[in-house]
Amino acid sequence: MNSRKLLRIVHTEASMGWGGQEIRILSESRAMAARGHEVQLLCPAESRIALEGQRAGVPVILVPIGRKNLAGLWSVRSWLASHPVDVVVTHSSTDSWLVALASQTLARPAPIVRLRHVSTEVPDNLPTRWLYTRASRHIVTTGTSIRERLITVNRYPEDQITSIPTGIDLKQFTPGDRRGARSKLGLPEEDTIIGIVATLRSWKGHRYLLEAFREFHSSCSDVFRPRLVVVGDGPQEESLHRQAKDLGIEDRVHFAGYQRDPVAWLHAMDVFALPSYGNEGVPQALMQAMACGLPVVSTPVGSIPEILTTEVNGLLVRPRDSGALTAALERILRDQALAEGLGRNALALARERFGLDRMVADMEQLLGRVAEQDSVFW
Repeated sequence: MNSRKLLRIVHTEASMGWGGQEIRILSESRAMAARGHEVQLLCPAESRIALEGQRAGVPVILVPIGRKNLAGLWSVRSWLASHPVDVVVTHSSTDSWLVALASQTLARPAPIVRLRHVSTEVPDNLPTRWLYTRASRHIVTTGTSIRERLITVNRYPEDQITSIPTGIDLKQFTPGDRRGARSKLGLPEEDTIIGIVATLRSWKGHRYLLEAFREFHSSCSDVFRPRLVVVGDGPQEESLHRQAKDLGIEDRVHFAGYQRDPVAWLHAMDVFALPSYGNEGVPQALMQAMACGLPVVSTPVGSIPEILTTEVNGLLVRPRDSGALTAALERILRDQALAEGLGRNALALARERFGLDRMVADMEQLLGRVAEQDSVFW
């Protein structure tokens, strides 16, 4: 924005889950508020983001938008009618539909920005096309590949879509003392630690990491004392505990659960793995690991290849291939020069491209531009 007009911004989020999408909403909201903008969040009372938002100091408005129904539509319409804002940023399908339909009934609705976080397919039908290109003033994606898919597959107008990758706090995520981190967390100093930080959802690929770790443990336990550290909670928790037991590795797998601040856990790791096989934009946990200078192994899913170049700042393996994942982990852990080089290059890229300030400045400029456009609702 040229004049840097202060904005009244409201985010809406219907999701009950917790992950990178919700974390971005809160980190962006806090940073925009620090720049002087008025920021509020509409979400269901029972959602995880409601609790975390209150803890983060983001003004949270509790509305029943967890489902597409008349109660949710009426509550959104009532709130928007009585609280003038400059722009509404929607994040999930349910809240996007409720906001779009509610805005149809308002005399002067605020422009809508649809933020698309993940790489899953957007249905190619007339109602969805209306939602994205007519009801919404602009679309923001978290990766270039997501933007390109909306243009080439869904045939949405390219001038209505902008990619603004998620940023992270580079003062928080930075290389640290491995020995000190392990001492703080009660992890053995002599272990070789493979780690993952991710919500325990199927598409994050934890099951393949457990299989790969079993293979690594079987073939390399004479050289290393391998340990797998799994940070996060989620719907697959019980299944993954059962799998670790069935594979006979439960005594070498440490399930740390959800950690509000994962920095020490990243510092304790020797290598970071994220074997996702779907639904990814640019994963924040992967960026965080790279910003901590860790060698990383991941997959060419979603927008991951936009930040990870194999053999340069990490290794990419085929999704759902535990054998390839084992080989990549073993290669990094056996070759110290490779591990140090990948980690060094990952850190350099993180410092160049992953900053939170860059994301917030880009969002501030885009939201300001959208808010200044004529309030014409189609």
